[in-house]
Amino acid sequence: MNTKTMRRKKSSLSEVKVAVIGAPGVGKTALSVRFLTKRYIGEYDHQSEGRYKHEVLIDNEPILYEILDTCPKSAADLPSLEIVHWADGLLFVYSITNRESFTYLKRIGSLISDSDIPIYIVANKCDMVHLREVSTEEGAILARDFECGFSEVTAAEQVAPVAVVFQEICRAVLAARRKSKHSLLERMLGSRSSNLKLYVRGKSDSALPKD
Repeated sequence: MNTKTMRRKKSSLSEVKVAVIGAPGVGKTALSVRFLTKRYIGEYDHQSEGRYKHEVLIDNEPILYEILDTCPKSAADLPSLEIVHWADGLLFVYSITNRESFTYLKRIGSLISDSDIPIYIVANKCDMVHLREVSTEEGAILARDFECGFSEVTAAEQVAPVAVVFQEICRAVLAARRKSKHSLLERMLGSRSSNLKLYVRGKSDSALPKD
């Protein structure tokens, strides 16, 4: 299916809202722009959040992404609950060269521990191994704690792995939606079944045998 076909069927697109969250300087914008344009721009000097829309095929299904590139002012500036409630999925980003950015994600995770929103963790700048402060194993352990996917990538050199990251958070969101719909259907069918049993038990007088 080409882009023109996708636009003609825009009303049938599944919309997925992703908030890209991480400490300052971890490469959130670089990752987002890599996914959106396949280009890499090393330096960004934005002072506010950016919001982008992008259409793409995921598993042959047309998806309309809305990506929120958050912009914390410092490592003490955590995302608001408004952002968490807005998003369908959260892309957590840290830099392997900055342990403080890894700790930042741990703090966010503790704030949303009661939420069932899908999360995917991305370790950026894996090309800078000589400056590594966070091991791959630590990232994998954090992902297990959050029960989510995990990848190490480098926005500076890789296009395909960055795209996979956004695809995986999308798949997690769609899977969560299917699970929610299935649970709702089961509850509805369970309720109807209970009502049917009550109706059978409470037969009307006209259904009783005559003398």
